[in-house]
Amino acid sequence: MPGENLTRAEAIERAGVVTAVESYEIDLDLTTGAETFASTTVVRFSATPGASTFVDLVAPTVHEVVLNGRSLDVTSVFSDSRIALDGLEETNELRVVADCAYTNTGEGLHRFVDPVDGEVYLYTQFEVPDARRVFATFEQPDLKAPFRVTVTAPAAWQVVSNQPTPEPEPASHASDPGVEAATWRFEPTPRISSYLVALVAGPYAVQRGELTSSDGRTIPLGVFCRASLSEHLDADYIMETTRKGFEFFERVFDFPYPFDKYDQLFVPEYNMGAMENPGCVTFTESYVFRSKVTDAVRERRVVTILHELAHMWFGDLVTMKWWNDLWLNESFAEYVSTLATAEATEWEAAWTTFSAMEKTWAYRQDQLPSTHPIVAPINDLEDVQVNFDGITYAKGASVLKQLVAWVGREEFLAGVASYFKRHAWSNTELTDLLSELEATSGRDLGSWSKLWLETAGVNTLRPDVAVDADGRITGFAVLQSATADHPTIRPHRLGIGFYDLVDGALVRTHAVQIDVDGERTEVPSLVGRERPGLILLNDEDLAYAKIRLDEASLGFAIENLSRIADPLARSLVWGSVWDAVRDGETPASSYVDLVLGNIAAETESTTVRTTLAQLGLAARRYVAPSRRTETLARVGDTLWTLAQQADAGSDLQLQLVKYFALLASTPDHVAPLRGLIDGTVALEGLEIDTDLRWELLEGLVILGAAGEDEIAETLAQDDTATGRQAAARARAAIPTVEAKEKAFASIVETSDVPNAIIRSTAAGFVHVSADASVLEPLVARYVDALLPIWESRSYHISEELIEGLYPAPLATEGLRDAVRGWLDAHPDAPAALRRMVVEQLADTERALAAQAADA
Repeated sequence: MPGENLTRAEAIERAGVVTAVESYEIDLDLTTGAETFASTTVVRFSATPGASTFVDLVAPTVHEVVLNGRSLDVTSVFSDSRIALDGLEETNELRVVADCAYTNTGEGLHRFVDPVDGEVYLYTQFEVPDARRVFATFEQPDLKAPFRVTVTAPAAWQVVSNQPTPEPEPASHASDPGVEAATWRFEPTPRISSYLVALVAGPYAVQRGELTSSDGRTIPLGVFCRASLSEHLDADYIMETTRKGFEFFERVFDFPYPFDKYDQLFVPEYNMGAMENPGCVTFTESYVFRSKVTDAVRERRVVTILHELAHMWFGDLVTMKWWNDLWLNESFAEYVSTLATAEATEWEAAWTTFSAMEKTWAYRQDQLPSTHPIVAPINDLEDVQVNFDGITYAKGASVLKQLVAWVGREEFLAGVASYFKRHAWSNTELTDLLSELEATSGRDLGSWSKLWLETAGVNTLRPDVAVDADGRITGFAVLQSATADHPTIRPHRLGIGFYDLVDGALVRTHAVQIDVDGERTEVPSLVGRERPGLILLNDEDLAYAKIRLDEASLGFAIENLSRIADPLARSLVWGSVWDAVRDGETPASSYVDLVLGNIAAETESTTVRTTLAQLGLAARRYVAPSRRTETLARVGDTLWTLAQQADAGSDLQLQLVKYFALLASTPDHVAPLRGLIDGTVALEGLEIDTDLRWELLEGLVILGAAGEDEIAETLAQDDTATGRQAAARARAAIPTVEAKEKAFASIVETSDVPNAIIRSTAAGFVHVSADASVLEPLVARYVDALLPIWESRSYHISEELIEGLYPAPLATEGLRDAVRGWLDAHPDAPAALRRMVVEQLADTERALAAQAADA
């Protein structure tokens, strides 16, 4: 990635020279072949007369650069990712003609050929710095402008951008005379940042609808996916969810939807869940369900739909000035999308899901050596790329939930509404938002910001309870601690719940809400009360902090976990025990016992999903190596037994079968997996559909009971994009050194493999049974490849390879020492690369500590 970085200092300097960007005109010809497309950009801007600056462009060929009527020598002004512009005038017009390259990495303009029908599908993904792969641009968020996009493409295609799609005209030109082409001339966008410009093109299937905005406008809706997936597209449900989100956000933001239409497009080989391009939102097509999925995945899709819709205000209407305030986009969208899910859709337990999933992610990220403040120092583009993480999303949203509890919901939303009105179509910094919230809440948020947004780390809260001989509380305090690396002690608004058994259910019998500050906070209102069975700190999950149960509560909660009536309270207990395992305070074997003994009674799908994933991590990496084989055998045996006992067709049944296949480890597990595939074993209500068949087959593969022949046979029956990804994953899971080496080489030593196949191959590479030693010969190969990968591949592909191929299942001192050795030998490696490696190493070190605790 040499020569493609941009520092904050350079962005500030350029914004000082380019005083305003008046407009972009972008003309793209998508009929020039399979490798490149023609790109012409005309950008008009004001600048300091006589000054110099640069415009960004990543392109294999630049044909022409004309500045204010002067033709510039391309060989002199274009280098790496920049075109130098000297001798600027007060008003300027720049014209750049180039051939830009399609990608298969999910960055820039991604090109995909559907193996089912041979059709070509295109989509853009520009965040953070990839608009420059499609047109010449000032690639920084504070240089907003209107963008007028014109596209020439095959006439039979759908062509979608930020503005409503116009009627196509017969193409005045088409580079390929064999293609019947048309031209679409879109109206200019409102003033937006370059990373929000979008284009999706191809023979997409579409279903259309509309809604009425709060200001009376009719907003057209569209839901798109590939033609070969269209039979599985539940567009009516997606549009109904969207209507609910529109009504909720327009009401609580007191600001009507700021754009002219709302299209949602499910696109292939996507790198992330979704992207908030105004009026042209792109989603991973894994959200088009061709097989039965868990309720956790269905709910996650709803949260994602509402997250991207929230961005139309947070991020698109009002955009951060520079990427250090990325949280202004992501944390707010994460918080309000969960709020909307819980209050405007059927997923009323969304805050339980948030606790189980988002907070687990945040706590893990906040304990890595790479943790950072929510408002992070972002020195360049490489810094921001690695900061799309659990701090920016999940911790930020958790802290906002805490802030709402502190200042009041109505005051908070009033401040947000004022923020939109004051800063519409402009760029902001943290202080702009805080000043609005201070005005509506009457609170000084300066110290709150410093403690919560400008420092890193997570606190731990514990109850300190004294009880007399009669069982009455004589003293109650909340103790707060912090780590030595991040010693900040913070204020918390939190609930304390007392839970007792009532008619066989463990229910809340008393609750208080208090402010905790300092290392010890006395709670006199609880003195004199009878001690309950379970004392739960952070009841209702308002605070962002790890919690511990006192010894009596822990024993009572573990004994009665399945009887806790409130799913959010159960999630908090699950999370507390898991945090204690990760911190080496509770043996991993005890956690395995807890999960196997209680998971069958859990009602919340995401809690089941998260807990079973943690069960796998505990059994494979955290238990002492001497008992790992026995533990994994028991895990597999018990999951299969529980699956047989689960209600027919239930979400729990499906999840137990999926995790049984994922965690299969003994010859005894072959028979049920094989039986489910060939139909000799049946569970009432369980359909072995296409995707579940692949998961069961992969379970057989890691046990050595299936191999290349059966993978090829299954692929022949499902030769689709998803099938090819599943086959790549299954081949990489074959438990031999030769297969692992082949998988590694297939994505590291070959540069033309698309992102989705890389991701699937890496997932199979690290999927091993009880014995992970098959990965040991690959450790040296992995560390030797780190720098070459970084230097030769795009950011997203580097991330997929470096994180995806890390041989984490080994969790050995040998792996730890090899990675430490690489870090010691490469102190000057790029910071973003070192961060990725440091994070992987930290997980291995934590696993080793957990193993020691378990032993």
